[in-house]
Amino acid sequence: MIFVTLGKTHPLLKQVRVQRRSKTMHKIYLPFLSLLLCSWSLSAQIQPKSIQIVRDSFGVPHIFAKTDAEVAYGLAWAHCEDDFETVQTCFLASKGLLGRVMGKDGAAIDFVVQLIRARELVDSLYSKQISPEYNRLLEGYAAGFNAFARAHPREVRHKALIPITPRDMAVYGVLQLFVFTGGDGAIQSILGNKVPMAAMPKADGSNAYAFNSRKTKDGQTYLAINSHQPWEGIVAWYEAHLCSEEGLNILGALFPGAPHILSGVNEYLGWAHTVNNPDKLDIYELEINPNNRLQYRYDGKWLPLEERRIKLRLKVAGIPIAVHKKAWYSVHGPVLKNKKGMFAIRSTGMFDIRALEEWFRMNKARNFTEFYAALNMGAIPGFNVVYADRYDTIFYLSNAKLPVRNAGFDWKHTLPGNTSRALWTEFQPIKNLPQILNPKSGYLFNSNNTPFNASAAADNIPQSRIDPTMGYETWENNRSERFMELIAPLDKIDYHDFKRIKYDQQLPAKLSYAVQFDSLFGLDSKKYPDAAPVLDIVKAWDRRSEITNTSATVFMVMAKYVVIKYKIPDIYTFKKLTVPEIIDAAEYTRKYMMRQFGRMDVPLGDYQKLVRGKLELPLSGAPDNIAAIYSMDYKKGKVKGVVGDCYIELARFTPEGAIIESVNVYGASSRPGSPHYADQAPLFVSFKTKPMTLKRSEVFAKAERVYHPE
Repeated sequence: MIFVTLGKTHPLLKQVRVQRRSKTMHKIYLPFLSLLLCSWSLSAQIQPKSIQIVRDSFGVPHIFAKTDAEVAYGLAWAHCEDDFETVQTCFLASKGLLGRVMGKDGAAIDFVVQLIRARELVDSLYSKQISPEYNRLLEGYAAGFNAFARAHPREVRHKALIPITPRDMAVYGVLQLFVFTGGDGAIQSILGNKVPMAAMPKADGSNAYAFNSRKTKDGQTYLAINSHQPWEGIVAWYEAHLCSEEGLNILGALFPGAPHILSGVNEYLGWAHTVNNPDKLDIYELEINPNNRLQYRYDGKWLPLEERRIKLRLKVAGIPIAVHKKAWYSVHGPVLKNKKGMFAIRSTGMFDIRALEEWFRMNKARNFTEFYAALNMGAIPGFNVVYADRYDTIFYLSNAKLPVRNAGFDWKHTLPGNTSRALWTEFQPIKNLPQILNPKSGYLFNSNNTPFNASAAADNIPQSRIDPTMGYETWENNRSERFMELIAPLDKIDYHDFKRIKYDQQLPAKLSYAVQFDSLFGLDSKKYPDAAPVLDIVKAWDRRSEITNTSATVFMVMAKYVVIKYKIPDIYTFKKLTVPEIIDAAEYTRKYMMRQFGRMDVPLGDYQKLVRGKLELPLSGAPDNIAAIYSMDYKKGKVKGVVGDCYIELARFTPEGAIIESVNVYGASSRPGSPHYADQAPLFVSFKTKPMTLKRSEVFAKAERVYHPE
């Protein structure tokens, strides 16, 4: 995500003019009357005493109110109680304040918000695109956030943050949509002089499964929601149950700053998301006038580049400074300059601000017809959708906001910016995207693999039916290959099989990592005595990753070394290892194991840990398992999980509704002093879940605490 990738290096902050701010500029003025009037206008229709926040035994908030807007108010309050710091980060970004709080890391994000003119886009489209109903919901959330901030002023990270407005929330949505379409990677590739940049699968991945009565022994419909996300930060899942008297009753997960569920289950249906990777963004090389560097050729004419100066404010070593950076704009979109020339970015996430409203319509859908109508808004720029409902319907869509492109260009690479023939202005309708409804096989799946393999072979979408300019991915990975191995021998499945598949820790018979270790398996270890202990262990490895597995530890140490030494962004970036490289990695691994642990047979659970505060638990799982775990350095030669399996929601749909169980990797709260800071971690590491319900009577019967926001 942008908060990670742009936070590492900042080429966009190089060679810019820096000036010291005066004491007068350093002060931030918040007129009291303006704050009071804005806060009143947002909360005039909200009665906090009519909102009930019900905390269950795991601290998960169940929020009940008469209206959707009041529920959103309660959600904002509850989420701020649990993670106010992270929720603030979202809106600091939308208001251009991250540099003042986070320094250079934050300024990089402030730059992107201004570069893509997110605020201007929202101001121009808000009254046209956002419905009055959804505006009321956003007002409710903003009022709840502002009320919490006023009640806890010492926790506010910057005074200019308050108050937030619905438009601030929409600006943050535009930023995230730009990132989801690959915008952060495009900026880095241009500024890093690496255009063109090949598209590769993401490292973290996700899984989604749906089965209906054609495949289940009990005739019920099953849905597995299992995205693999960072465990902390602005894209870590937060679980909540939202219920209003206006038809909202849903349990699921959302990111900080979202005013409702993004993936979950209501009384009638549910859906899971996984990341997909069709071509949602294009980069254009501009032909610059040799006699005027502020002109570019377009359809035989020299057009002027619009030039702007972006002003960033940040703190460096506690000193407030102002940073100036030039930005340019062509008919294609924002323009960046590097050693090779000037390049424009055109992202499908820069033309619509309704994505959150589309998710809200999905929240309230009562059947497949209503759900598909929500998808037809076409505002969410990406993500696979795997859907199931109580009426035995299952559905798969590789959703994306994709342009209608001219077939005469190679859209996988940098495009010529000198012709209107390469400039798209319209978007594909949802009906043209890869999708499957109620396959004869009775099952659907996606693990970030190609949309042309989402069910049994006879039910899959032929690639030839899809416009090739959409650029859909064609690869498989270890998780998709392993799912196919698991499902192939099963004529029908029961719920035990369903959970066994979801928690599987076996890699497929043939590894499908883009970093290829193939040459290792044909080596004669006797020829390499220093590397032999590692070669023999990995060659004999059963490809499993339980906490007791010692060979998995050796493989993961070796893979980590390869990624670091060869500066591979992740182990899904293609590299075929040579024999000398394999031997070098094996020799390093042997030395590492002996130096850190004094032996080679270290159980994975002794090497890989789940760490939360003072809690440290053995952690199973390997990169690209179905139950995947991605780790980073911890201490004493060990690693700790940071990305992968996190929020899991499993549902069985019956004619009467949904039976739900869930677990989150840590707990409901990110506050170290909370009893719910890590209380779900023991469940998570042992593949257990907690029962959840959408029924009001059951929620109140088991409530640990019931209260009102202020």
